[in-house]
Amino acid sequence: MGKSGRDNGQARSRESGPEGEPESSQGDDQRAAGRARVTRRRALWIGGGVVVVAGTAVALGAREELARWWWRLPGNEKPRKAGAVDYRGAQWVAAAPENWRRADRPADYEIDRVVIHVVQGSYATALKVFRDPEHEAGAHYVIRKDGHVAQLIRELDVAFHTGDRGYNERSVGIEHEGFVDRPESFTDAMYASSARLTAAICRRYGFPADREHVIGHVEVPGTDHTDPGPHWDWGRYLKLVRAELRRLPSPEAADQPRSAVPPGHAPPDTPS
Repeated sequence: MGKSGRDNGQARSRESGPEGEPESSQGDDQRAAGRARVTRRRALWIGGGVVVVAGTAVALGAREELARWWWRLPGNEKPRKAGAVDYRGAQWVAAAPENWRRADRPADYEIDRVVIHVVQGSYATALKVFRDPEHEAGAHYVIRKDGHVAQLIRELDVAFHTGDRGYNERSVGIEHEGFVDRPESFTDAMYASSARLTAAICRRYGFPADREHVIGHVEVPGTDHTDPGPHWDWGRYLKLVRAELRRLPSPEAADQPRSAVPPGHAPPDTPS
């Protein structure tokens, strides 16, 4: 369309003036005006194309964003039960609402990562800070050195555990009691319990148990954290996770309250 318009304008500029005589200065003015019209038409056509492309991109972005928020419409949100957990045997200990964002994963954000953290402190310390609204961070799970598992945030929701919004939206965060520079922190019971939890998450969302999908906090882009540190045995850990995945899956107790600790109450082993 643009090419034919340009050609038509050039044909008009080569035409003779009135009376069949060669164009005078008036003809020069007419040719200039014709070229100006062609230039304006082409600019509008090209500019319109840019607007269409940009508008399409905006529309696609808006549609993607809408798809992530549709569940907020009445009747679309998944039913929830107070004190429910996603992992069988976990104890529910609610994190402060300021430390996570309500979502509807994996309907709005695909889950394809587990991020391994180390508390740099005790199990009780982790629960205390994640229940503190001023902490501005929280993980889905905390594992004690004896293997006990607490869930603080539903997997449906986005926990603020990596410092990176995209990684938060696509991952489940698991904290482990202990210190990165103390290898004795990572007990057999902790490794076994954590591996069972990670295997359940991998199975639930259908991603492999490998180092691309099970990562340390240190591997999140832009982080200044070093956990789980040099003493975390990745080879041993992934071997345990894969062994769990080879087992027949047992019925999960998702959405079932288990030893829930209501907000405002101190969970076991947590200072009040």
